[in-house]
Amino acid sequence: MPIITEARLIKVLQTYNPWWKNTDAIRPLSKPHKRVVYHEAVKMIEHPSIRRFVVLSGARRVGKTTVLYQIIERLLDKGVPAKNILYVSFDNPIVKMVNIDDVMSTYDSLYPVEGEKYLFFDEVQYTDSWELWMKVIYDSRHDIKLVATGSASPVLVKGTSDSGTGRWIILKAPTLSFYEYCELLELKDRPTLSEDFRPTMLIKMEKGALAGLMDRFTPLQQHFNRYLTIGGFPELVLSDDDTYSHRILREDVVDKVIKRDVLTLYNVRNPLSMEKLFLYLCMTSSEIFNKQTAAKELENIGVDTIEDYVSFLEKSNLIYISSPMMVGKKAALKGKPKVYIADAAIRSAVLMLDEVLSDDAEMGVMVETTVYKHIVSFYQSAPTVRIGYYRKAKENQKEVDVVIELPKDKILCEVKYRNNTAISASDAIIALSKEEDTKVVNSFIVTKSLLDYGMANHETLVPVFRIPAIVFVYLLGRAEAIGDAAKM
Repeated sequence: MPIITEARLIKVLQTYNPWWKNTDAIRPLSKPHKRVVYHEAVKMIEHPSIRRFVVLSGARRVGKTTVLYQIIERLLDKGVPAKNILYVSFDNPIVKMVNIDDVMSTYDSLYPVEGEKYLFFDEVQYTDSWELWMKVIYDSRHDIKLVATGSASPVLVKGTSDSGTGRWIILKAPTLSFYEYCELLELKDRPTLSEDFRPTMLIKMEKGALAGLMDRFTPLQQHFNRYLTIGGFPELVLSDDDTYSHRILREDVVDKVIKRDVLTLYNVRNPLSMEKLFLYLCMTSSEIFNKQTAAKELENIGVDTIEDYVSFLEKSNLIYISSPMMVGKKAALKGKPKVYIADAAIRSAVLMLDEVLSDDAEMGVMVETTVYKHIVSFYQSAPTVRIGYYRKAKENQKEVDVVIELPKDKILCEVKYRNNTAISASDAIIALSKEEDTKVVNSFIVTKSLLDYGMANHETLVPVFRIPAIVFVYLLGRAEAIGDAAKM
């Protein structure tokens, strides 16, 4: 450490780990609300027979650091000696001047403790050759368990494929689901449901029970509207300044990723072009994306560059890519994905949209984005599930917003967030639900009003069920949170 002295690094480590002096110091840093990813991480690091390091990947401000503090609090409460727990943020300017070996050497010399040690490395992608150091630690230090975080998943994924196979697992931390939003705010009006309740159960409910259930969601409507506009970022959800929150979204969640993370980690030569592309994607969110068209509209940006930048944005947790999929024997549009912004509120903040709740077109985009995000999050623990969209090759108006391809079956989801959700028998979701060779087992039409629910008025082989958006995303988030993911 020629520039940073050991004494200075010790001071940084002591500042980051106040529980070394007082175990209660963890309390203000941890939070009572536990996310799904917290439980998944705990399950892995406490597994009795499988040893794996854990890497949490997600956008800025989704609460990854809080998860680390919550795990540390759990360990302290279980009696793990405080000095056996080390937390370091590699986004710190001083820590950036050293490497993991320097940190470990200093920690080992500072506290030569016995027993298992627990390391928590925050924003690990900012240290050189992090994956090689983690490989060495995993292979040579069997007394160590490690949890790391990173906002830039391309680096994490590459490190995992190069060195992490069989050593660590990446857990995605998306923005809060609407269910998690309600839980975080501890809303008193949350509906009481049986633990195993899922969206597909609505189809078999009696009319009276179904009407009663819909009525129980009425008090949550204002909260759903705020969720759409403020997003699923825990700190902002708890804030009482929604206007300032949009500024935070622009500056912290978007600008820092594009102007610092992506620029630094992927050698982007022209950050202004990246900003223009992201603005373009916000403006065309939920639409078919054509890189040739984008290159023409964004002057001086080549098609190959567009393709690279889209990949960077996806792997930096700012966008989702939905690819076209076949349903049955129907030919589908090929090679043209749809792009969704990772959280509907990011799009509103970047475009500086006002009064979105009264703009039907904007609300349609926001809800479709939110539904897609919930479905992706719901199935992320099921690697055999593919999620995309369907559009008929020759008749482009025939589209299904979301196709969920399970190992043996398919589920269709069409978002109709508008006052009139009437659809014809020729609409794609109805036509595909009529055919025997599509392997479709359930179809949902996501509606706007809590009065717009029930079976669609069409003769189909599988049920086509109209379900209000607020109910659909709440039930999906709830099923994910209680460990019922992959069972819609």
